[in-house]
Amino acid sequence: MTEPKETAVDQGGTEAPPSAASQLFDLRSIIALLFGVYGIVLTIQGLFFESEEQLQKAGGIDINLWSGIIMIIMAALFALWAWLRPLVPPGGSR
Repeated sequence: MTEPKETAVDQGGTEAPPSAASQLFDLRSIIALLFGVYGIVLTIQGLFFESEEQLQKAGGIDINLWSGIIMIIMAALFALWAWLRPLVPPGGSR
């Protein structure tokens, strides 16, 4: 004989909204923040503080600028992911 499988009991038919603590420590938000800060710093560095000597070393490519732009895009994607798919506490309880 097989044992019956445990099933989750639905209490009210709705999911509990994510708590503020679970949203605050969502790793996607932290990664988005870090990518955003570093991306802004690199973009500013690439736009205003690149010398011709540094550009020559990189083969004429403004690496700081392009890396900063890509990091800002990644930050936006992580923030969008965290916003569209928020964390739900396990079991639906607080």
